[in-house]
Amino acid sequence: MGDANRDVRDVTVLFRVGAAWRELRRGASMQAFRPMVYGEGDDALDLGQVDALDLLSFHGAVRMGELAEALRVDASTATRAVNRLVDAGLAERTRSEDDGRVMVVAITKQGSEVHRALMARRRDAIEAILAEFSPRDRAELAALLERFIAGLDKYVAAAS
Repeated sequence: MGDANRDVRDVTVLFRVGAAWRELRRGASMQAFRPMVYGEGDDALDLGQVDALDLLSFHGAVRMGELAEALRVDASTATRAVNRLVDAGLAERTRSEDDGRVMVVAITKQGSEVHRALMARRRDAIEAILAEFSPRDRAELAALLERFIAGLDKYVAAAS
């Protein structure tokens, strides 16, 4: 009887995790949250642009293949995100200093300014969301999310 109860509890927890994941991706609060952090209207950035801007800001100029790999997307998806950033004046393509045949992507001054503002809004939002979490709970949540992502990566690698 103990094993049957544990199985029901495990399935319930798995359901709760799945439901939380769905709400993070598609929930009404997330729909309202995105414009608060990523902008609205013509100034809005989509998640692919935000991720690419993050990487360009933190890592400097990169080759498109490196960007796609870091974003965990195929080259065409990375190219579309970069095209939108270039069109908005937030990134630029230049020739590699190491190999003039190779194009690299770098963040522009305007892109850095937009990224700093985005980071401040994101930091303020996360701080407010976690306001009632103790420092220990915050650290535990961060560790659990990191483990979740590592588990996801391991699952995908094994299935590929």
